[in-house]
Amino acid sequence: MNKQQFKPKINLRKNLIKGSMFRECVNMSWQQIINNRMRSFLTTLGIVIGIASVIALITIVQGITDAMLSQFDSLGTGTLTVSATGSVLKNGLNDEDLDKIANVEYVSGYSPSIQGSTSAVKDGIVIDTVNVKGKSETYFDMNSDTILKGRPLTSLDEGVNSYVCLINEVMEEDAFIGTSPVGNTIIIGGHTYTIIGVMQNDDSISSMMSGMDSNTAEVIVPYKNAMKLLGIGALTRVEVYISDPSKSEEIVTNLEATLDEIFNYKEDAYTVTSMDSLIQTLQTMQTMLTAMLAGIASISLVVGGIGIMNMMLVSVSERTKEIGLRKALGAEPGQIQLQFVVESIMLSVIGGIIGVIIGIGLSMIAGILIGITITPSIFAIVLGVGFSAVVGIGFGWGPSKKASSLHPIDALRSE
Repeated sequence: MNKQQFKPKINLRKNLIKGSMFRECVNMSWQQIINNRMRSFLTTLGIVIGIASVIALITIVQGITDAMLSQFDSLGTGTLTVSATGSVLKNGLNDEDLDKIANVEYVSGYSPSIQGSTSAVKDGIVIDTVNVKGKSETYFDMNSDTILKGRPLTSLDEGVNSYVCLINEVMEEDAFIGTSPVGNTIIIGGHTYTIIGVMQNDDSISSMMSGMDSNTAEVIVPYKNAMKLLGIGALTRVEVYISDPSKSEEIVTNLEATLDEIFNYKEDAYTVTSMDSLIQTLQTMQTMLTAMLAGIASISLVVGGIGIMNMMLVSVSERTKEIGLRKALGAEPGQIQLQFVVESIMLSVIGGIIGVIIGIGLSMIAGILIGITITPSIFAIVLGVGFSAVVGIGFGWGPSKKASSLHPIDALRSE
C-alpha cells in the first residue's frame, strides 16, 4: 500500500479527533455554565435584555407600520388629495376649478371634502359636539362598502338646500336607541335633516390626520350644503380619483400644471399628496426607525459582551491550575483557546435564545394592548441571535487567548 492510499485514512482520523475534541469542549463548557448558574445568569443578563429589546421594538414598529399601510391601502392607491390653501388673489377652489380638474387626463372623478364641527338636537336632547363632513356622490361610489343601512348620497342630493344626511354608528347609538334612524329627522345647525343612511365609524388614516375622532358622533351631508352650514366660502380640500394608478406621477404633473393655472402660478397655493408617496414615506420611516432601534439595542449587547469578557477573565484566573495541568498533559494552545471561545459563544447564544423568547412575548402582549396584529420579525430574530454569536466570539477571544498563552509550569505554581 503506497502513501496515497494512507492519506484518506489519516485525514479521516484527524477529522474524528477534531470532532471528538469539539464535543469535549462543548461538554466541558456546559458543565462550567451549569456549575455556576447564578454567575452565568448574571453574565447573560445583558445579552438577554439587548436581544429582547431589539426583537420587541422592531416587531412592534413593524406591526404598527403594517397596520398603517393597510389603512392607506383601504383608502386606495389610486387617490390624490389636493389641499388648496389659496393665495391673496384667490381663496380655495370653486365649481369651475373642479371642472378643470375633472378634465385632467386619467382623472376619473373627484370628491370635495368639507369638515367642521357643530351641535345637533334630537327629541330635545342636545349633542354638543358633532363632526360634520361634506361629501359628494363620487365619494360613495368609491366607498360603497362603508354604508351599513339605507342609501348613499346621489347627484339629486347635491344642492345647497338638500337637507339629507347620513350618520355614523356613534351617532346612531347616542340618539337612536331601540329605533332605526333611517327616515327619521335630526336638527343640525338649526335645520331639519332627514337621515337616509348609516355609515361605519371613520377610523381611517385620513380622518386621524385631519384631527377627527372616530369615537365622536358624525353626520355626512352634501358638500354644498356643508359649506353653507359651516360658513365656508371656498373648497380647500378635494379628493381626486385616478383611473390608472401606474401613471400617478404623470397625473400629478398634469394636475399641478392645471392648479398652477388656476392659482396664477402663485407659490404655496396648493399641495398634491398621493397615497403612493405617503406609503413610500412611511416605509422609509420604518427603515430608519428599525436601524435606529437596532443601533440602540446593540449598545445593550455590547454591554452584555463586556460582562461576558469580564466573566471569562475571572474564569481563566480561577482555572489557571486546570489550564496548566491540561497543557502539561499535552493540550495544544489551540485546544485551550477553543475551550474558552466555545464557552463564551454558548453563554451568548443561550442569552440570545432567551432574549428572543422574551422579546416575542413582549411584542405579542404589546400587540394585544394596542389592538394590532403582531408578526414576529424574522429579520430581528436573525439579527439578534447572529449578533449575540458575534459578541460571544469577539468578547471571548481575548480571555481565550490569555488562557492559551499561559506557561504550564507558571500555571501549576499559581495559587
